[in-house]
Amino acid sequence: MSDHATAPVTEPVTEPVTDPATSATESARREPLPGAAGSADGGAHDDKPYAGYLLGLADDAMVYAQRLGEWMTNAPQIEEDMALGNVALDLLGQARGLYPYIGSIDGTGRGEDDYAMLRDEREWRNVHLVEQERGDFADEMARLLWFSAYQVELHAGLTDSSDDIVAGVAGKALKEVRYHLDHASLWVVRLGDGTDESHARMQAALERVLPQLAELFDDDEASVLAAGLGVGVLPSTLHDAVVARVARVVEQATLTLPDGSRWRSRGGRSGIHSRPMGSLLAELQHIARSHPGATW
Repeated sequence: MSDHATAPVTEPVTEPVTDPATSATESARREPLPGAAGSADGGAHDDKPYAGYLLGLADDAMVYAQRLGEWMTNAPQIEEDMALGNVALDLLGQARGLYPYIGSIDGTGRGEDDYAMLRDEREWRNVHLVEQERGDFADEMARLLWFSAYQVELHAGLTDSSDDIVAGVAGKALKEVRYHLDHASLWVVRLGDGTDESHARMQAALERVLPQLAELFDDDEASVLAAGLGVGVLPSTLHDAVVARVARVVEQATLTLPDGSRWRSRGGRSGIHSRPMGSLLAELQHIARSHPGATW
């Protein structure tokens, strides 16, 4: 153990927005994505009008899988290359479990490749947290800690979904994300309660991810609709449990949970993204778009 005194844990300002204002409008030349917020008729089948909600969850997993895959050969040790690669594969599996189902209920009949490879930036519904650049290893552990804590609470709630397919995907994902949370927690404690250098870098990482956290708990139109139908859960209801999980890890790591941010991200669920999203999609989609219709 280090000689760092355990800092008092304070709750960060990550309060959910229950009635967010639209931060921007879609381009007039692009039709709204079926089933997503902003579509004139919702786009989804009348009996299952929650495709937009599921798309946000699938896109979170798909984008973060792509970002985590960048750690292969870049992690601090070869075992961590493999560990983060496996986390990425778990998230990819979650996205693949949802995309075909979304295509079957949003009226488009699209498959997983169509969603992953053939959509432009404004058609993606993921939160900003998962699209941020790789950065320092401590940044990734802070991001993985928050996102996996969020996913644990999310999928625990979705196992009671009135939609059997959603509940089934969530049940499998819950086993995976519990491991993700444990993995991130071990690293945060190891770095926070390590040397002066690792402590300082881990503390700085917690502060850098803070602006992207509140968006996880925003109740957008799609999530309100899905929760009302008993299919999804309101993100705002997950806030306290997620913060409590993270706070316990941060306290054990002799770190301090940041208590506020002057700026926060918003708009990801409406297709408004940060600068790194464009380059991430360019790398993800390059081969598929360069050779349309190819199979391998």
